[in-house]
Amino acid sequence: MTIIENKIAIITGTSSERDIGTALCRKLASQGINIFFTHWNSETKWVKEFQVEIMNMEVLCDHLLINLSKASAAFDILDAVETKIGFPSILINNAAHSRSDGYLNFDAKTLDEHYAVNMRSTFLLSTEFARRFEQSDLSNGRIINLTSGQDLGPMPGELAYVATKGAISAFTRSLSQELAPLGITVNAVNPGPTDSTWMTDEIRDYLLPKFPMGRIGSPEDVARTIAFLASDEAKWITGQIIHSEGGFIRG
Repeated sequence: MTIIENKIAIITGTSSERDIGTALCRKLASQGINIFFTHWNSETKWVKEFQVEIMNMEVLCDHLLINLSKASAAFDILDAVETKIGFPSILINNAAHSRSDGYLNFDAKTLDEHYAVNMRSTFLLSTEFARRFEQSDLSNGRIINLTSGQDLGPMPGELAYVATKGAISAFTRSLSQELAPLGITVNAVNPGPTDSTWMTDEIRDYLLPKFPMGRIGSPEDVARTIAFLASDEAKWITGQIIHSEGGFIRG
């Protein structure tokens, strides 16, 4: 195990036992990285127990209950992590808003709800993180965004979701160019369909034949990919959209 001392990572969207954010916290903490996670609609008891679990891995851990649709959410998060455990060098924009729509149900309210979380909070967190990083004494930073392969194929019935998540890929590529001189890499990861909190047995039965490896992707699969991008070994990788889907067959 590679221990990375004195690093702090922000992981948004850590709200239940089996989600991707939780797996990310565990994986990075196992590498000696201090953890600050955000959550929403979580049970208070679980949040406290999870914080203790991470701290038992001999790293610092704190958290913030926050609605990422707030315009000030990005600034509130960065203020909180600096106050509670220090300045972060890793930002993982994992949180997402998803609600099925389709053209018959598509309206301004649906689009605005997706935009506020999937785009605005991600973009503001990334840029404010970079502005504060530039004023710090840190030399290496990481921004890692989560996307869902919108550029690989259609997702009918998810118009607001694909539009707002798809924008993250374009943002990632352009921001990576601006932040490279600061020593910050910016990448995105598409984990493909992942067996976390949203899957039902019916969805699993439908998706399983599309995975040539014989299983559906797990949150731990995503965590391994992102942990690599957050490491010093990935310091020459930036502006990339990494599709880590286990050979998932679309169509």
